[in-house]
Amino acid sequence: MSKPKVVCIIQARMAASRLPGKVLKELGDKPMLAWMVVRARRATLIDEVVVATTTDPEDDVVAFFCEEQGYPFYRGSMHDVLDRYYQASRLFEAKVIVRLTADCPLIDPGMLDSNIQTFLDADPPLDFAANRLPMERTVPIGLDTEICTFAALETAWREAKEPHHREHVMPFFYEHPERFNNLHITHEPDYGNLRWTVDTPEDWMLLKKIVAHFDGRDDFMWEEVLALVQANPELSEINAEVEHKDYREVDDRR
Repeated sequence: MSKPKVVCIIQARMAASRLPGKVLKELGDKPMLAWMVVRARRATLIDEVVVATTTDPEDDVVAFFCEEQGYPFYRGSMHDVLDRYYQASRLFEAKVIVRLTADCPLIDPGMLDSNIQTFLDADPPLDFAANRLPMERTVPIGLDTEICTFAALETAWREAKEPHHREHVMPFFYEHPERFNNLHITHEPDYGNLRWTVDTPEDWMLLKKIVAHFDGRDDFMWEEVLALVQANPELSEINAEVEHKDYREVDDRR
């Protein structure tokens, strides 16, 4: 049986409540969005990496950057991100969708491949899998991966009504486990207390130090970052006080 087309869709927009413009901020030698695309493309089980931005004029710069770099992209709704994912998935003929957000520049290709392989190998087949859920995570924030089939995404797109379902794309699945075959992919030991995403100036400061440590490399693995922060615990103190948003929160600018 041939492998279904796996499309990684990275949602990206310039507006951000705590760190505006972060997706194109320079991290080392390239913008954060470029880190995302470059690292996601190294996952061997991903057939295509697509940037999903919005039709808002503020995101013209994101679309221009994608055109300039030759990144496939789609422009859709700002707040109905579920619709943005659905339309992008249709356009690029995805059968399996990997959802990433553009504020996770340390996303790990090896972990992506492992999670995708778990999803593809499951018997009976899965509708949705994630290595993070709001109620439990065992990997650092910033290595988050959510995977679903196009059929499941279409069901959510048709039926999900709550604002947080539309804005955060995947909650409809884990709020309705009786309807979907879901899998929470866990990791031992538990590193869920670590924060490697970029949502605040403190996060940005930490990521700049991590990237600087690797001196121009963009192919370092998450285990190398883990070794770095374990050897230098003061690094994790930089953003230790940052609170992660609740998944039910929605953008109050809608």
